Amino acid sequence: MKKTIKVSLIILLIIITVCAIYAYTVYRDVFKVNVSSNSYLLIPTNSTYEDVLDSLKAQEVLIDIVSFKKTASLKKYKDVIHPGRYKPEKGMTNNQLVNMLRSGRQTPVKVTFNNIRTINDLASKVSKVIEADSLLIIELLNDENFISQYGFDSRTIISMFIPNTYEFYWNTNAKKFVEKMMSEYNKFWTKERIEKAERIGLSKKEVSILASIVQAEQRAHNDEKPKVAGLYINRLSRNMLLQSDPTLIFASGDFTKKRVLNKDKEIESLYNTYKYAGLPPGPINMPEISSLNAVLNYDKHNYIFMCAKEDFSGYHNFSTNARQHGIYARRYQQALNKKKIWK
Repeated sequence: MKKTIKVSLIILLIIITVCAIYAYTVYRDVFKVNVSSNSYLLIPTNSTYEDVLDSLKAQEVLIDIVSFKKTASLKKYKDVIHPGRYKPEKGMTNNQLVNMLRSGRQTPVKVTFNNIRTINDLASKVSKVIEADSLLIIELLNDENFISQYGFDSRTIISMFIPNTYEFYWNTNAKKFVEKMMSEYNKFWTKERIEKAERIGLSKKEVSILASIVQAEQRAHNDEKPKVAGLYINRLSRNMLLQSDPTLIFASGDFTKKRVLNKDKEIESLYNTYKYAGLPPGPINMPEISSLNAVLNYDKHNYIFMCAKEDFSGYHNFSTNARQHGIYARRYQQALNKKKIWK
């Protein structure tokens, strides 16, 4: 009897020892410091557990892959793979890393865009920062059925995007990107801004179209933009042709032009403001906030003509009559000739 009890105690002691060793091993693996760098980890949409392991290896995030896999298995990470952009911190334990990945606690990315002329330019810039494919963004923003639900068409959709810096999750797709930007568009168009547009007699889209012309005319100096906007408001109110050279450049599709010639004024396009009265059918670029605000807060004056200054400072000479404008225009043309800028 005593011998049986003794054997049982020995077996029990062995079991306890084995369990203790196993528990210690598990504890050691789970709470082991296992992140070797601060590099970002990208997990694309529809990734599998094996894809995550491949990414961890490729980006050399881990010191020891075996202990990570044990921890991931224990915490059933295979069942909850979340795509995104994560930032493992050097010195993290397996437990901390798996918890971060398992919860989908990713680090947002900042998306900044400005100096954009076309939807293609926008898609190219944005797709470098988020997961959305540039071709899918372009396709979506040219889909009349899709963009019409937001109140735009393919010529005006660019006005929905307000140049600024925004936060996105890296795994944002094309549709979610557009939805987010529509939300930001609505935030920009406050009650105060809408009321200002109404007092001018312009819709939100028309403000964007005019702002794009102002921006194309004055890229160097924001302080002159309200003055330029006031000039075009004056021309619109007098039913004058806008006669904006940047609209001709847009219509031609040749954005390398530095000098608009008389033959350019014959281009057949609704964007040719030397031929067609009023605003063109859409923006000629993506107007920045400074340009939009310049239209909404335009300078009140009597100028109806403007010409770039001959000193190439980026500022303009403004006139109330054609005679004075002709003097300024000849000065600028002579300066172009001197610099041998012919087109």
